[in-house]
Amino acid sequence: MTRFNAFSLLRNALNGHRGWTEQWPEAQPKPAYDVIIVGAGGHGLGAAYYLATQHGITNVAVIDKGWLGGGNTGRNTTIIRSNYLYDESARMFDHSVDLWQGLSQELNYNVMYSNRGCLMLAHTVHDVQSFKRHVHANRLNGVDNRWLTPQECKAYCPPINISPDARYPVMGGALQQRAGTARHDAVAWGYARGAAARGVDIIQNCAVTAIRRGPDGAVIGVDTEKGFIGAKKIAVSASGHNTQVMATAGVRLPLESVPLQALVSEPVKPVFPCVVMSNAVHAYCSQSDKGELVIGSGTDQYVSYSQRGGLPLIEHTIAAISEVFPIFNRMRMLRKWGGITDNTPDRSPIVGKTPVQNLYVNCGWGTGGFKATPGAAHTLAWTVARDEPHPINAPFTLDRFRTGRLIDEAAAAAVAH
Repeated sequence: MTRFNAFSLLRNALNGHRGWTEQWPEAQPKPAYDVIIVGAGGHGLGAAYYLATQHGITNVAVIDKGWLGGGNTGRNTTIIRSNYLYDESARMFDHSVDLWQGLSQELNYNVMYSNRGCLMLAHTVHDVQSFKRHVHANRLNGVDNRWLTPQECKAYCPPINISPDARYPVMGGALQQRAGTARHDAVAWGYARGAAARGVDIIQNCAVTAIRRGPDGAVIGVDTEKGFIGAKKIAVSASGHNTQVMATAGVRLPLESVPLQALVSEPVKPVFPCVVMSNAVHAYCSQSDKGELVIGSGTDQYVSYSQRGGLPLIEHTIAAISEVFPIFNRMRMLRKWGGITDNTPDRSPIVGKTPVQNLYVNCGWGTGGFKATPGAAHTLAWTVARDEPHPINAPFTLDRFRTGRLIDEAAAAAVAH
């Protein structure tokens, strides 16, 4: 694997950049593997990378029905943060932020992690109380978060409208400065490159049609469009399609899949220095390196596998953005898109073992899957390799919906998910 550095860039510049090797080979399936991961997004590719680098398991295949990173990994708004309320969530997402900090160096691939901060605006008394509760809880868990006055919010992000006559008056905000953004495609490419260099097969355009189980109930492999592929262990990380894949193994998941939409504006010069979220209206905004405003909204209010979503929700989001940031009123939308999120009743993920022997699942990330990419991948790889949960993902079991030990970030977030 060619290392990216100034010397390799200069050397290849002298020969017209004809000396670069392919980033990962187009693999064809072997008859069997030690581990098969269903889903070639950031979580699945990351799990394969950590299986190879930290657990010495390289006879691994990552299988996807489409192209690498073509699902939710390439359809999100790239926000990274860890200011969640409950202890379990804070540990999981802060573990991810810790990994994000050095991920480019780890992978020798620029994932364009930008430590620009995330400011969550409070518009009501309830928002103020909720976010101050988050600030105090985060500090107890070692997560950086602090409260800002309206004037401090304006100083940190000048485009914010803090007029008391605004439709959504800003009463303060909670700022996590370690938060930020990263390049979603680069994360998938970096993990894919690192995993493939260590012997992992990445098999694209090969839909898994069923998980096959043996006479003793344990998994023995998967049926695909390219035939049967044997496996000792199977991990499913297929985002909005987790329920469909797991159902073929007889496992029911407490998930519903709904569209989540986003859009970008025409590009402008740098004007927006951080990520700003307005939970009262569930609209959030940042600016990409190309100058586009990246705007996200809440989930659609119906179950669907559409990757487009409904226009009324986008209209609501744009109206809110225009109220909070009036200077953007005349900007034009460049494009919009949607992803399929899989949501649990408590809006917390499921990462761990299933009732089926040697079958593991990583699902239920809802609107927060991208920010958790390194942490989810790392703990999933640990669980698959050792057949036991990592201490960080141990609370996020499927069994909690039977015992009632929920991690209710749905109620804690003050957001209409």
